[in-house]
Amino acid sequence: MHSAQRAALERLIAIARSDTGQSRRVAGFLLAWWNAPECGGFDLTDLWAVDRSIAADMLTVFALLIECRDYPDGLGYRKQFEAIVRFWRSGLNAHE
Repeated sequence: MHSAQRAALERLIAIARSDTGQSRRVAGFLLAWWNAPECGGFDLTDLWAVDRSIAADMLTVFALLIECRDYPDGLGYRKQFEAIVRFWRSGLNAHE
């Protein structure tokens, strides 16, 4: 992961950990990567509901997924994603 990808991912993680409409959409995007069957998929039209800079970060992370072919925990972000699961999908076990 290069520095621009890491920065985009970390900005999205920070956004997903707050409680706004944009945060909900960013969390949905990230959690679809983490575990889509359990956490839900991502509606591509949600890109229309976030600021362009956030959408650009989502595109950067999407490109990262193509390159890295790994889950967030494989990239060292397990704790951050578990926190997002607890916040947005409180009925799920973040460890599964």
